[in-house]
Amino acid sequence: MSTHVSFLEQVNRSFDRAGSISGHDPRLLDQIKECNSVYRLTFPVKRDDGSIEVVRAWRAEHSHHKLPTKGGIRYSTTVNEDEVMALAALMTFKCAIVDVPFGGAKGGIKIDRRKYSPGELERITRRYTFELVKKMFIGPGVDVPAPDYGTGPSEMAWIVDTFKSLTGGGELNGEACVTGKPLAQGGIGGRLEATGRGVYLGVREACDIEEDMRALGLSRGLEGKRVVIQGLGNVGYHAANFLQQDGSVLVGLAEYEGAIANPAGLNLDAVVTHRRETGTILGFPGATDIPKSREALELDCDILVPAALENQIDENNAPRIQARMVAEAANGPTTSAADEILAEKGVVVLPDLYLNAGGVTVSYFEWLKNLSHVRFGRMEKRFDENSHRQLLAAVEKATGASFSDSDLISSVAGADELDLVNSGLEETMIDSFHQIREVQKQKGDDLDLRTAAFVNSIDKIVVCYEELGIFP
Repeated sequence: MSTHVSFLEQVNRSFDRAGSISGHDPRLLDQIKECNSVYRLTFPVKRDDGSIEVVRAWRAEHSHHKLPTKGGIRYSTTVNEDEVMALAALMTFKCAIVDVPFGGAKGGIKIDRRKYSPGELERITRRYTFELVKKMFIGPGVDVPAPDYGTGPSEMAWIVDTFKSLTGGGELNGEACVTGKPLAQGGIGGRLEATGRGVYLGVREACDIEEDMRALGLSRGLEGKRVVIQGLGNVGYHAANFLQQDGSVLVGLAEYEGAIANPAGLNLDAVVTHRRETGTILGFPGATDIPKSREALELDCDILVPAALENQIDENNAPRIQARMVAEAANGPTTSAADEILAEKGVVVLPDLYLNAGGVTVSYFEWLKNLSHVRFGRMEKRFDENSHRQLLAAVEKATGASFSDSDLISSVAGADELDLVNSGLEETMIDSFHQIREVQKQKGDDLDLRTAAFVNSIDKIVVCYEELGIFP
């Protein structure tokens, strides 16, 4: 019989494990661990049929060691105060790992968005924003939300519009109050797929280290790696898509209605089309149906990517996990008890606080774009193209070589916003992984990547406190 441990306690256990080997003052560690502010609110919403419903919501700001705080807003019936505090804490450590200058925050509204019309969702979102503005829990330099489970660009557009209306239009940097917006409202290219792309980049980098793969009995690289994805939302779909494009074989896909498997591989876009037409992934031609979604986690594979919600891998199913690597695309998908079991089995876990940091990384780029009021690439794209063209002309003159029109076009093209965003994300995920791996080497080979990631983030946060003269 397992004992229930809250999500926040799961996060704190991982923090305490890392803190005990970090060498830092326990008093400072206690301060870093605590959630600074939590705002719990209720408000009425008028349904389309005229009835009134009371909605519960939260916003947590975990750490103010850097401002603004940053974190998504999720719409889910599982949302509660413990969850938003845990997710806010993860955001603090996640931002530190990828060197993004934000404190952690998180918000949530306790609803099932599928049961509300677009008009009702808009009224809920705008009222929630109003409450955050009233208590100064949102603003470009205060707290900057983003999309999360159950939300997307539409909700972010309603938030920025409400914020600008309530601040009288006098906030010059008003668009920077939220990220993940539509492009026309100050969004940035690449944000929609950023978390999934970051998952792919992190997995790719881990699989590129031959000695680590050899220890798992796997070959280097992604080619031919058998992958199972749980969750085909924004993160899961894009992670699956990029992995498949790089040669991985999708042998299992799971959604809330069930899962499908095929050892020979599943075509992602064909599965998505089938689900759009039938309302379910079940019954996909050539695949075996698995009625219970979580059973897909136990499929034989090389890489398991839980991209749904927290606590999907626990002490009950961890012994049956067959993957050699668990890549945590979701927040908190593995419990602390399951972590210990997976470690005993020799399974490598790429932790959530590193692997799904692609979203906040590109959100940071969007925030910078909004503050600078200029699109990335606008000032240098043509200059770079002209410089490249002059360089190729000099090569032609010096060597007598002649480049075709197609070669010239591909060779001289300057980077646009999407190129720069993807390049910045790739650099961030690669550099951050090797920072974590370096900590792992320094602290001992038996140290898991999650603990190494926490130590890495704690070290960076401590520097901030020391610079403030706190706990010198």
